[in-house]
Amino acid sequence: MRPLRDSLLLLSRSEAVKRLITTLPVSAAVVRSYVPGESAEEAVAATAELVEGGIAVTLDYLGEDTTDVEQAEATVAAYLELLKQLSAQGLARRAEVSVKLTAIGLSLDSDVAPGGGRKIALENARAICRAARNAGTTVTIDMEDHTTTDQTLVILRELRKDFPETGAVLQAYLYRTEADCRALAYAGSRVRLCKGAYDEPSDVAYSDPDEVDKAYVRCLKILLGHTSPDGDCYPMIASHDPRLIEIASSLASRYGRAQGTYEFQMLYGIRPAEQRRLAAAGETVRVYIPYGNEWYGYLMRRLAERPRNLSFFLTSLIKKS
Repeated sequence: MRPLRDSLLLLSRSEAVKRLITTLPVSAAVVRSYVPGESAEEAVAATAELVEGGIAVTLDYLGEDTTDVEQAEATVAAYLELLKQLSAQGLARRAEVSVKLTAIGLSLDSDVAPGGGRKIALENARAICRAARNAGTTVTIDMEDHTTTDQTLVILRELRKDFPETGAVLQAYLYRTEADCRALAYAGSRVRLCKGAYDEPSDVAYSDPDEVDKAYVRCLKILLGHTSPDGDCYPMIASHDPRLIEIASSLASRYGRAQGTYEFQMLYGIRPAEQRRLAAAGETVRVYIPYGNEWYGYLMRRLAERPRNLSFFLTSLIKKS
């Protein structure tokens, strides 16, 4: 897997391959199946289509590991424009935004940003949260590789002082995540649980798929099983795995969870029929829509982080051709 991963990461920096993918009708059509476009207008149009079909949305303006203040500010401006458009089109009640802290300054050092990246990222995240609240929606702070987990949770705690509706993301494959679930399983806490997509070292994360699945279920039990007189936490179950979706539904029933006190989340373009099936059954379903001009690097890095995801892309190419 390592040679394939390295090759995909190399390709993620190739403008020639990007041009090839975007100009070949077959591959361009497949890319559009996973990333609806580069502009806010295109992302909002995709959102409107899903919302009309009874599915909620979270939108991610692509970009991470920002290297300068101007780039971070441009990302914030993109989110503010997106929220403005969602509000203007009456979509904010069903569409929120997801934000990566490294995209808005977390990785900046004090030589580039006075006060350092954490200060800049917190200020920028506050600006997005404020705009989201004014638009009538919410923000979820995405989780990235394990080196940023502690900083991300510190910023989340700060944001929740003024914006308690801010969502968290936890990755089940990290050894620490069960403890993080317990810490975040309190009334009103919105927590997205995913398996994890980064290529993490064995000293911090499970690598065996079966072990990852078991960890995911243990975390589900913590989040879905939380009860208190003040109210429950709100789990956001992010998985395309049919078996885990079935287990989550069973656990929700076991713990007396009514539909609407949790939700299922899937990526744009992945298992759309299952998304519609769950929504038709009365479940809350939210689709994660990535957009922006960084789509190519995003797509290739996702394939590199978990090369078996390449099968999704290749299968789609075969079906389209």
